[in-house]
Amino acid sequence: MRNLVLASTSRYRRELLQRLDVPFFTAAPAYDERAEDALRRARRPEFALRLALGKAESLRSANSDAWILGADQVAVGPGPELLHKPGTEDQAIAQLMRLSGATFQLVTGVVLLDAASGASDTAVDVQTLTMRAYGEDEAAAYVRRYQPLDCAGSFRIEDAGIKLFARIDSGDFTGIIGLPLIAVARLLRTAGLLPGP
Repeated sequence: MRNLVLASTSRYRRELLQRLDVPFFTAAPAYDERAEDALRRARRPEFALRLALGKAESLRSANSDAWILGADQVAVGPGPELLHKPGTEDQAIAQLMRLSGATFQLVTGVVLLDAASGASDTAVDVQTLTMRAYGEDEAAAYVRRYQPLDCAGSFRIEDAGIKLFARIDSGDFTGIIGLPLIAVARLLRTAGLLPGP
């Protein structure tokens, strides 16, 4: 059987993919997604897919007979702006305050690349999230305790970040974490990597 490579060093994506009981290994993509910043105002689904494909393609030559799964997520809003991973506590608190009482979207692009042929199959998952109107003290306490500095939007639903939400409109909550497993399972089935129609 051909290898499946997850083009990610994210422990969240790795733990999610393990739920599908398919053998895989992870590899760090040699791809600078910040080099694409000039295109961040492009249409959101296409931008998320562009980043996911860039990650997968960056591993193609080193894994020439593998299937490569790439994914990338962009947080959008409120308004047209995209949210980066904050990197610092101050930036994380500022992001959370921008989202307080607001509705925004998480758009995840997923690409399954056949490294041998260069063909790929794709999926886009969109989550619509609404935050409570919380204050800066609550946002700061959350950031200082849970350190969501590697998460666009500066929260994790897997921890106490769930308390910041008023509503989640989602067809697959795993998409919020960064890898929409229903869509991924469909891609893997189409490629013959999971059983079933």
